[in-house]
Amino acid sequence: MASSGAGAGAGRVRLAVVGDVHDDWILDEDTKALHFLQPDLVLFTGDYGNENVQLVKSISDLQFPKAAILGNHDCWRTHQFSEKKVDRVRLQLERYGVDDMAGSARKIYDAATAAPEEHSVILLAHNGPTGLGSRIDDICGRDWVAGGGDHGDPDLEQAISDLQRETRVSIPLVVFGHMHKSLAYGVGLRKMIAFGANNQTIYLNGAVVPRVNPAEAMSPSMISTGERDELQESGSVGPTSRAFTTVDLFDGTVEKISEVWVLVSGAQAELEEETVLYKRPREHM
Repeated sequence: MASSGAGAGAGRVRLAVVGDVHDDWILDEDTKALHFLQPDLVLFTGDYGNENVQLVKSISDLQFPKAAILGNHDCWRTHQFSEKKVDRVRLQLERYGVDDMAGSARKIYDAATAAPEEHSVILLAHNGPTGLGSRIDDICGRDWVAGGGDHGDPDLEQAISDLQRETRVSIPLVVFGHMHKSLAYGVGLRKMIAFGANNQTIYLNGAVVPRVNPAEAMSPSMISTGERDELQESGSVGPTSRAFTTVDLFDGTVEKISEVWVLVSGAQAELEEETVLYKRPREHM
């Protein structure tokens, strides 16, 4: 769990959410896309790749302010039959000082309350909280079993509930991934946004997977013949569409959330598609 604060007088802030990566990350190409989007902060929801240390190093080299969380795939470990069996779950619990759900909720609570006074807090997690629905297409709904079910994390729900009940910490946004937008067995798409009581908190799932696709069509203005030849000779990456979720805030309040696909070709980047997930009603602006 990570927290990020934006002061009440911070003005406009843009976040770019990189959902579950699953090996779909190239530093140079994603940097071009991010320069086009111009975020103040980049958030990574985890699941970078199974033992892909080089990719993680590449993300650490990104020259933008960033915050990252680990996912379940980042705990992946190739099994070695010759090794002595070790209780790795216990080792992780000891490393992070968490023994149960209550202890985990307290860690989240303490991180949020450590933010400077009168700052808004953005919570970043790999998975979302329980309590946001149990249908297969709900934001944390189980889509791999008949009848669905709530697959959210109870410790995160408890921490948010405690913060809202016991403190004056403002939590306009909770960002996570894990539950992919495309549902299992090709049965549809997941709801990627949900709202808390009185719409005080917006829950955003950024796990658009896969987040990189080969570009189907190119704008003629995107790349010249010379640039195309240079790409072919160098073996560089061809044109790709790269997914992000952008969040625009003003004075700690979410104004707009969009799923965007940025077309990257050579040195150029442009907006290919934008789907607005949320826009603050005008009467509140």
